[in-house]
Amino acid sequence: MKKSDPLVIFTPSGKRGHFAKGTPVLTAARQLGVDLDSVCGGRGICSRCQITPSYGEFSKHGVTVADDALSEWNSVEERYKSIRGLIDGRRLGCQAKIEGDVVIDVPPESQVHKQVVRKRAEARDITLNPTVRLCYVEVAQPDMHDPSGDLERLVDALQQQWELDEISADLSVLSTLQTRLRKGEWKVTVALHQAADDAPHTILRVWSGFHDAPAYGLAVDVGSTTIAAHLCDLHTGDVVASSGIMNPQIRFGEDLMSRVSYGMMNEGGADEMTAAVRDGLNALFDQITTDAEIDKTLILDTVFVCNPVMHHLLLGIDPYELGQAPFALATSDAIRLKARDLDLNLHPETRAYILPCIAGHVGADAAAVALSEAPDKSDDLVLVVDVGTNAELLLGNKERVLACSSPTGPAFEGAQISSGQRAAPGAIEHVTIDPVTKEPRFQVIGSDLWSDEEGFDAAIATTGVTGICGSGIIELVAEMRMSGIVDGPGLIGTAEQTGTPRCFTDGRTNSYMVWDGSADGGPVITVTNRDIREIQMAKAALYSGARLLMDKFGVDTVDRIVLAGAFGAHISPKHAMVLGMIPDCELDKVTSAGNAAGTGARIALLNRSARREIEKTVRDIDKVETAIEPRFQEHFVNASNIPNAVDPFPILSRIVTLPDVTFNTGGGGEGGGRRRRRRG
Repeated sequence: MKKSDPLVIFTPSGKRGHFAKGTPVLTAARQLGVDLDSVCGGRGICSRCQITPSYGEFSKHGVTVADDALSEWNSVEERYKSIRGLIDGRRLGCQAKIEGDVVIDVPPESQVHKQVVRKRAEARDITLNPTVRLCYVEVAQPDMHDPSGDLERLVDALQQQWELDEISADLSVLSTLQTRLRKGEWKVTVALHQAADDAPHTILRVWSGFHDAPAYGLAVDVGSTTIAAHLCDLHTGDVVASSGIMNPQIRFGEDLMSRVSYGMMNEGGADEMTAAVRDGLNALFDQITTDAEIDKTLILDTVFVCNPVMHHLLLGIDPYELGQAPFALATSDAIRLKARDLDLNLHPETRAYILPCIAGHVGADAAAVALSEAPDKSDDLVLVVDVGTNAELLLGNKERVLACSSPTGPAFEGAQISSGQRAAPGAIEHVTIDPVTKEPRFQVIGSDLWSDEEGFDAAIATTGVTGICGSGIIELVAEMRMSGIVDGPGLIGTAEQTGTPRCFTDGRTNSYMVWDGSADGGPVITVTNRDIREIQMAKAALYSGARLLMDKFGVDTVDRIVLAGAFGAHISPKHAMVLGMIPDCELDKVTSAGNAAGTGARIALLNRSARREIEKTVRDIDKVETAIEPRFQEHFVNASNIPNAVDPFPILSRIVTLPDVTFNTGGGGEGGGRRRRRRG
């Protein structure tokens, strides 16, 4: 490069340099380290290197760009535009040659490390840097005078044409390599895997000729109740399809400790559960690729996140040690292996990456939440709560991050609740109770109408009112507390005490009638005092974990709260705070992150640098084991009250005035009036 050569300035990177006339724009970009994509290596086949030259005077850059700053439009560009279309003003970087000073814009879709925009304002964008890339090469044919193997000549071509080092291939690639090379007349497209920026390359797959179909990856959240997967285009970062199934391990127990017990009490039980989850994954992958109408062999990378018990069972490790102190993991490090090692029916060379675990009860799913929500990059103190059968909590900021888990059980998902059910059409999901009349009104999944609105019966004709899902039971109990039907200790009052016949004697305690569909053959939906107890125990465990982390951090308040998990996305912050599930906080500072574990898995899938980042972050997180913390039980007892027996909720008290009622009169609910049924 000489200063007398034309000056080339790339935007938006701002990188610049002098290049001899006749230098292709793609070559200049590579030499400057500009993010300009290409699969074909500059042969004018893939069109991923599209650029937009700008002409005129640029005082900011100190250059004037003449109309002939680039070489003339050529036949390759014309052919591409006529067949596939090309935005007016754009050129192919491999065909356009530098002839004078020029300013060149690289549009987002032409950037290798393009940004994938996240929907939530507080979330970070994902920079695309996947482990899998496609490279088109032309391979030298065999020569009697220079004997070498086909693989060696393919490696030489990759090194020379793509400037790559340390390339290897496994037997499954070798077994088809010669056929692919000859069928493509020594021109092939290679899928390469690089685990990290400084890692060697491995050939995953070879296609004859030029192949520009996308390579895909799967981001999978293996939960104890459900398994969710996102199918992503590794070039664009787009989520092509998403799907989920119930975890088939549920038949061995709804909560994690039940599954650990099943493995302990049944010979070969752990192997049974491993086979079940792997079969479930294969069924899910068949389903998602069918929905997306893609060839399953095009999936070349997978990322998995899961809690510690699911982590071990997925890997085929007996989780016995996780069922007893000190809750030792077989390994807490990230794991890199082939998908076939997990009996997954994907391409033989498809890779699998499992995020690191944080501790014995804080798994790779919590690590994925940390990657997605980045509490370690937060200026303010943030509490991240991944609400599930086993709640996992992170508390921190740029100074430090703490983590723990709390055994909330399945009550928040509608299990162990008398009228509880999983979220499905017909399930009550939102509730309000009139504080004067004590009459409920509600919405069910599948209808936007409230139960007291005209047209409600017609809207639910196909589903009916079937039960109460997790978000519904949280709102119901909170509304019962706000309307004076339930007191602070969690007792439902009698009809006389509450002023409504919807409260009726139910054994030694009282229950509250929400809906009576028996006249139409439907269910009778009630909230019993045992239901209240289940919610109290679950929310007390959740709050106690949060409060314990706050103690360790030396604070009494947090700046903001993020509710993560598919269930967390549906929780009303006000109702959660009335219950005392979460610490007192400004309601507009309580946000939902949706399935943050799944988002973290997607980040790790699309950006290999994020894998190194989360591996380091996990090592720096301080782990708190609730089982050995004396104050956990103290917090638990206090948190059993609604909202809390000791901790003040000053922010909540500005929004809601909770009735000062006590129903523990020693009568156990007897004499609370005859049981009466009322239809919603």
